This record gives sequence, structure tokens and C-alpha cells, in this order.
Amino acid sequence: MSSEARGYLVIIGGAEDKKGRREILSEFMRLCGERPTIGIITSATKEPAESGKNYEDIFTSLGAAKVIKLLVQDRTEANSDSALEDLRQCDGVFFTGGDQLRITTIIGGTKFANKLKELYKRGAVIAGTSAGASVMSETMITSGNDDDAAKKCTLKMAPGLALIDKVVIDQHFAQRGRIGRLITAIAQNPEMLGVGIDEDTAIVVTPNNELEVIGSQSVTILDGRSIAETNISDLAPDELLAVFNMILHVLPAGYGYDLQEHKPFRL
Repeated sequence: MSSEARGYLVIIGGAEDKKGRREILSEFMRLCGERPTIGIITSATKEPAESGKNYEDIFTSLGAAKVIKLLVQDRTEANSDSALEDLRQCDGVFFTGGDQLRITTIIGGTKFANKLKELYKRGAVIAGTSAGASVMSETMITSGNDDDAAKKCTLKMAPGLALIDKVVIDQHFAQRGRIGRLITAIAQNPEMLGVGIDEDTAIVVTPNNELEVIGSQSVTILDGRSIAETNISDLAPDELLAVFNMILHVLPAGYGYDLQEHKPFRL
């Protein structure tokens, strides 16, 4: 998707500032244009009314002309004409946090998912926080042990919404000690790039296939293409992973990464 897209992705590691400078949410709004229409997708949470109202108030205060709660809490709604009509109006779409598997099992393969990708290709801005960040990738982490060494059993993976390809995203990264499970994900999928996003931090994926880091913490990038050796295919579930020559980059705000050339850079 990313090589064809004309819009932006704003992928947030969770717990973004909602009361202070609101840097990340303000940048999302700026990218959406002047007085935009914003759609909020609360499929990830079992408390959609509360989550939706919170972000509705924030985006209204940041200058949205209209905020639409995109009601897709089951697959019938995700295939409904009313949900598609609401989505068509949006300049930007925001996925709230919760459980990423709820998003994909409700939206994946539906008319709504197809329309979302079409909007993105035509220039809309798609954002997501926490679970809403994980679903952006072609293959997503659905669960795994926090604060644990890299082991074969530390994670489970499933198809995401494929708004960005060849990337695996993890969120709440440093705060929940998720380096072990992202290492395992990339050892299993060395052709993909691992992107671990800290809380109150985001990557902005641009139409020219670069990502830029914003927010108060850092983004960790794991490149598995250079792996020389790993025992991942030989492990029992609880055995420790060995891996040689995986490349790691740590990027705070003011830095970026070229997804085409696989190179970090300073903005």
C-alpha cells in the first residue's frame, strides 16, 4: 500500500498527550487540512461511547469542522451503506486504542476496509493509537509477553489492515519492555522492518515512503535483512532465541527513516 499511497499515516505508540501541547494530535489535524472532517473508529474498545466522546472533544477543540463517530462495532455495520457514506466524508480517520484483534476481525475484508484504503490512496490521513497503531501493518503483533527475553512463545501474530507493508509495529514499547517480542517477530519475518513506538510518540509515514518521528520519546527500528544466523526455527516454545547481526536504530524526534533505502536520517 505505502508505495501507491498519497496520504499520510500517523502511527502513535499510545498514551499520547491529550491535555497539554497535544503535539501528536495537533500534527494529525494539521495534515488533515483546514477545518477538516474527522472520523473516529472505536472498534478496538468495548467502551466505544466514552472513547469516542473523548476524542470528539479533542478534535473539535483543535479545529475540526465536523467529527463523525464511525459506527463499525460488527461486520454487518462494516459492510453497511451508512458506514461507507460516513467514511467518504472524512479528511482524516482516527483509530482509538483497545484490542487490535477486535479491529481486524470486525473490519478486515469488509467494504469499509476497502473504502479506507481507497481514501488513503486518494490523500486522506489515517491515524491510530496503541491497538490502532498495530493494525496499520500487513502483519501485526496481537499479543506477547512484556518484559521478557526473546523466546519463540513471546508473541502471536495475525494479518493487519495492510496500510503499510513490510513493517511490523509494536506500541507502548519502552514503557512495557517489548524489545524481546519485537526481536522475535523480526527473527521470524526478517524481510520486514520492526518498528517499536514509545508512548506519547508517533511516526508520520509520508507519501514518499519516509517516516518522521514526533513526540516526547523514541522509536526503535529493527532491520532483520542482515541477520547472519538464528535458531528461531529450531526452538521449543520456552527456549531462548539466538540471533546474529540484526541492526538496531533508536530515533527520537527530529530524526526519520527512509523505508525504501532502509536508512535513518536527521530531519
